[in-house]
Amino acid sequence: MDIQISETRDLNLDDILDLYKANEWSSVNKPTQLYKGLLNSETLITAWDDKKLVGLGNAISDGHLTVYYPHLLVLPDYQGKGIGKVIMDKMQEKYKDFHMQMLTADGKAIDFYKKNGFERAGNTEPMWIYSGNEH
Repeated sequence: MDIQISETRDLNLDDILDLYKANEWSSVNKPTQLYKGLLNSETLITAWDDKKLVGLGNAISDGHLTVYYPHLLVLPDYQGKGIGKVIMDKMQEKYKDFHMQMLTADGKAIDFYKKNGFERAGNTEPMWIYSGNEH
């Protein structure tokens, strides 16, 4: 498998929606906002198998001190092949010297992020206003 990693913003909405549907993420129900949100992220890393979008990750940041990683998805048939790690490594190359790198994880994603150097944030409680239902 020859996966290409890119920072292109030349993305087709249908490819994005296929990726989010396959992972059962509720943001697929807000396609316009999802598309604009991804394209307006400070960093957007995509993974491609030829012309097929197989993964993506994005980062929102103040550009100096704090970065938040809201999305990291890989098509289910491509999971477990190191694609998510490569995407995360590319983002951490850019943000490695930041004071705080943040994300929210649950389920099997927790172990993935622990393997990538993340840990529970002390005694903090995750809090949000969220319109999805997959967590």
